[in-house]
Amino acid sequence: MDASFIKAAVIAAVLTLPLALEASVQDIIDQAQRTERLHSLLVLRDGETVLEHVQAGDGLDQAANIKSVSKTVMSLLIGMAIERGLIDSVDQPLVSILNGRFPDNATPGSERITVAHALSLRAGLQSTSGRNYGRWVQSDNWVEHVLTRPMADRPGGRMIYSTGPTHLLSAALMEAAERPSRALAEDWLSELGIRLNFWPDDPQGIGFGGNDMHISPRDLARIGELYRLNGRINGQQLLSADWIQASWTPYGTSPWSGDEYGYGWFITMIGDQRAYYGRGYGGQALFVLPDAELTVVITSDPNPPSSGRHFMRIRDLVASIRRHFESNSSGAID
Repeated sequence: MDASFIKAAVIAAVLTLPLALEASVQDIIDQAQRTERLHSLLVLRDGETVLEHVQAGDGLDQAANIKSVSKTVMSLLIGMAIERGLIDSVDQPLVSILNGRFPDNATPGSERITVAHALSLRAGLQSTSGRNYGRWVQSDNWVEHVLTRPMADRPGGRMIYSTGPTHLLSAALMEAAERPSRALAEDWLSELGIRLNFWPDDPQGIGFGGNDMHISPRDLARIGELYRLNGRINGQQLLSADWIQASWTPYGTSPWSGDEYGYGWFITMIGDQRAYYGRGYGGQALFVLPDAELTVVITSDPNPPSSGRHFMRIRDLVASIRRHFESNSSGAID
């Protein structure tokens, strides 16, 4: 992307805002430009776009690999599956949904893993992420590989970050609906005005649960808004408010960040306010700050290597956005 396009995008974003906001918005843009790896930034306040900034990548309308923010999308799909009666409840054991996909040689205890355990990454099984990731995705059967990992804790115990449990959820969707999970996701997301552009399958044709979904930043913001508004958009209840509350309830704690984790969402504090976010490798992020009426989408270079310091810079950027765009009782901006 050439420099003239980047400059034009920045100028266009600033000129669409009231003159009184230009200085503070420029501060945010300057901070974004100092954030290495960052591709794009999209901010919605009370449903209105208040900042668009693109400095690399394909922009806000083209699909981006959201990496593990896919776990947040998978949680949405599971909520929809429960509402539509395909899955009984979060307390249903996965073994009762997976049917023949549940291997005979599964690790003892894995039959007790419920939908809730998988959503909250408390399946108890050894992680398939990090150093174990390559061996998992090179295996012939990803579901079997997950369910034959040794137990590192009991089902429902501590949070163990892993993409394996969310892949089990994708397999469960496929079994419950009796159709490919990718086709199901495409249809259900399209009902929300969201396009799933690409999502790879495992060797058995199961959509890669919890990773590698390709969705545009604008469509990802629609998911944030859906949750911020308790599932109700344009007068229609598109997702149960109870599901959103359950998803934003902490069930475990990340051993790395110390942030709590619900169903596909991390839970943290930005300043003095509760914030909820999905996080993907390399700096992909969806933040929702309900009290500030903010939804923030950030995309970054998804290619390795990437350090945890980049996500700390993203958190700092979101904190700056909150300070500048939070509305007070008079509707002014500080």
